[in-house]
Amino acid sequence: MPVELTSFAKPDARVGFYDPRRHPIDCEDPDTKVGYNGHVLLQIDGAKLEIEYRDIDNSVLLKESFVHHESGALGYAFSKPTGSPLKSGQEVTPIGLTFTERMVGFLATDSLQANTVSPADLRGFEEAAALGQRDETRCEFTLTITSSDLDQMLADPAHSAEIKGTVTAPRISAQPMTVVEGKFNLFVADPDNVETRLMRYRMRLASHDGEQFFFDGFKVVRDDGPLRIWQDTSTLYTTIARDSGMQNPVGRGILHILPKDFAQQLTTISATNSRNKRESLEAEGRFGRFFAGVLFETYGGIFARATALNPDAPPRSKRPLRVGTPEVYSFRTSDGLLLRLTRYDGGRKGPVILIHGLGVASSIFSIDTIETNLLEFLFANDYDVWLLDFRASIDLPYAASQFTADEVATKDYPAAIEKVREITGATTVQVIAHCYGAMTFSMGLCSGEVQGVRSAVLSQISTHIVPPLPNRIRTGLHLPGILDRLGVRSLNAYTDTRADWHETLYNKALDLYPVGQPCQNPVCHRITFMYAPLYRHTQLNEATHEALHEMFGVANIRAFEGLGQMTRAGQVLSASGSDIYVPHINRMNMPVLFIHGAENECFLPESTEQTFRAVSLTNPGVPYSREVIPGYGHIDGIFGKNAVRDVYPSMLRHLEATASPSP
Repeated sequence: MPVELTSFAKPDARVGFYDPRRHPIDCEDPDTKVGYNGHVLLQIDGAKLEIEYRDIDNSVLLKESFVHHESGALGYAFSKPTGSPLKSGQEVTPIGLTFTERMVGFLATDSLQANTVSPADLRGFEEAAALGQRDETRCEFTLTITSSDLDQMLADPAHSAEIKGTVTAPRISAQPMTVVEGKFNLFVADPDNVETRLMRYRMRLASHDGEQFFFDGFKVVRDDGPLRIWQDTSTLYTTIARDSGMQNPVGRGILHILPKDFAQQLTTISATNSRNKRESLEAEGRFGRFFAGVLFETYGGIFARATALNPDAPPRSKRPLRVGTPEVYSFRTSDGLLLRLTRYDGGRKGPVILIHGLGVASSIFSIDTIETNLLEFLFANDYDVWLLDFRASIDLPYAASQFTADEVATKDYPAAIEKVREITGATTVQVIAHCYGAMTFSMGLCSGEVQGVRSAVLSQISTHIVPPLPNRIRTGLHLPGILDRLGVRSLNAYTDTRADWHETLYNKALDLYPVGQPCQNPVCHRITFMYAPLYRHTQLNEATHEALHEMFGVANIRAFEGLGQMTRAGQVLSASGSDIYVPHINRMNMPVLFIHGAENECFLPESTEQTFRAVSLTNPGVPYSREVIPGYGHIDGIFGKNAVRDVYPSMLRHLEATASPSP
């Protein structure tokens, strides 16, 4: 229970402390061990330091400490525990963890030299794998990796665990080889390369006829951005030799984990020795975040993010989405940013790219708190669905950077569309874009930079903006520009119960802000303050309302400045204020469905009505359409509890009318 005291402004200070690790605490009674995953309350009362340690079952252990004000020495003595959950003499069993991994690939087995290749030079493995693939020299393994103490595994720099399982390499052994002894190391530092970590797999193997082999494999994980983690964690550079020094190799090459196998692997992550479901979820989520990072959010079965209103609450279980295994692709924009596309291939229709708005991510289309989300709906209707996370995505590191709508329009979308066309072979794509995504996508079309789109659904906004009175007042105050001059670079919808004093003050001020509908959720208040009321509360179920913190986050001030400038002008403009888009609205010469919530308090329905009239006059004969959805606001048409009944069918009809199967 580490506690560090530095200085106290007054004698009656209170300090909150949370120890996330599970470990026993020795009391005066040597036969009693209590305490783990609890809360600590430090209370200064003159020279007396009183510590209250609460276990997860609310049992209390008091530890009294006395501080000598001159020397600063800290003496302490344990009090007897109150309501200890453990019987005298009962040992605390650490939480362990196990998971199963399957990888497949190719090995070269002829004319191999001693193992002289290293993570700094992988060409030898790549060349051997190419030879193995040519000769169809396959290799695969199914391994179960087990740690008896998860905390120790994560804290120890070696991050080691045991390996059991089998390795199949028919050119080396006709029957699968059994792992007699194996050691797994998770993210150990590579002493020879800067900002590089290795996953190590070292095993002693026994063949069916009694021969002995040694397996040495490593994955190279470099600190070069979160979007490379798939390539890094799915590639195992492998050597099999007759000796532990790997001087007599019999096989060398590369094994890979397939997306479907990776998704299955994450479902096998299981905590052992946990006392209840909460401990299991916490342990599995902690390991999943450490092991797979951003991929755990995409493939994993647990939300890793803390609950906004109670960050100490366990991660909630996520229902399995009714879609296939996702495929994650990274791509670079012309200005060098690494963005992400996540594919769910539901059939030969499309491909359709889903584009989110500002201060959110593509998760708005796949949130599991509603019965059927937009991703599941399109997948069930045989669409090849691509979720785009562009530079405004809160899941990417660029969300708080000071980008402009022009950069999104002319750099992000052309690169994303080209990537989808390259992978699918489709000549054109379809697009569903929402809010800031719809606005910037329209700008991209008008700029001429966005090509290869045969139809689009634009949700809530396009090239023209008619704001309600509160938003006109808000933009008239030039608040984003004022905040920028004060040094505020971003606004954040996320808030939690551990907010410091200025965050708490901010939240209290927002309590007084008229949100339009009664609500006690501070994240909800921040969303309203940043944008406007974005949804009708009657259109959300409770689970979605409680999960808003999972979908909303950082949005940069420069983007808000641009939105304010365009709102005051009533149309899209460049960051410099130039009218370079609307004069070229003729370039939006494709079937477009403009869809708008009748109760939208961010952009009035007249916004898309003006764009609809403008494109219809400019491009006569092009089948434009527009629908206003009664009872809906701004974003509840995307994740409302009844959107699958009230909104998605309109989108589908438009896509079906402009469908063209991918080759």
